[in-house]
Amino acid sequence: MEFSPTSKIWIYQSSRELTETETSKAQQMLSEFTNSWTAHNQQLKSAAQILYNRFIILLVDESLAGASGCSIDKSVHFIKSLEDQFNINLFDRFNTAYFNRDKIFTANREEFENLLKSGKVNSETIVFNNLVTTLADLQTKWQVPMKNSWHAKVFNNLVQA
Repeated sequence: MEFSPTSKIWIYQSSRELTETETSKAQQMLSEFTNSWTAHNQQLKSAAQILYNRFIILLVDESLAGASGCSIDKSVHFIKSLEDQFNINLFDRFNTAYFNRDKIFTANREEFENLLKSGKVNSETIVFNNLVTTLADLQTKWQVPMKNSWHAKVFNNLVQA
């Protein structure tokens, strides 16, 4: 299915990497959800995928029908059910994912601050900006050096070049 670059996205980052089995099961559940996702009884042109066994991306092309408050509530309820089923946290926005030697790691706010203080993470470290809101931004602004993400503002006093 082809989606507009302006399609709305939501990114949910898992507190841990999912196993291949969990990813497969979660992807099946996501496909079932998006195939039946509606807004005001109108089918949404939507899709979902799991990237890096860690990030759940929900996508809605609003050129046909827009996601409403009720449909967004349905998606949040569904995502919460995934949390329960897989014993993960998908709503902690300060759980930061970053690359280190081509491997993805996550750190809570305190751990990430300590990584910055020790110089193990710096302004050039690639982080995942899960606040991007369109498909185009997912493709160009999701994985960026920390200096180009919201992380730089939050951790400004600790950022080392």
